[in-house]
Amino acid sequence: MEPLMAVGIGILYAVAIFLILRRSIVKLVIGFVLLANAANLLIFTTAGMTRDAPPLIADDRLLPAGNVADPLPQAVVLTAIVIAFGVLAFAVVLIRRAYEIVQADDMDQMKDTDT
Repeated sequence: MEPLMAVGIGILYAVAIFLILRRSIVKLVIGFVLLANAANLLIFTTAGMTRDAPPLIADDRLLPAGNVADPLPQAVVLTAIVIAFGVLAFAVVLIRRAYEIVQADDMDQMKDTDT
């Protein structure tokens, strides 16, 4: 499963970089969203993709019994998802306002502020 995920993550990174290098600001934001999702999938994949028990430890034990899933990558990715959604919402509002002022989606036309 990990080699398939590695190929998928590589494709996501490639598409994200391709979109980030475009002139359209909407494609730029979509590229950043794909880049964040690829990074989250990379963290999950490197942490190990196992379907083990939840990381709970009984009261009478010092270590969990058997194999358990690692909770740290899950917490990191959950935090990254929330932060990425907040940044996306801010970027959409910022793009909308910039489009209302400049009336263009092309970043080269947005550089010209002498309108």
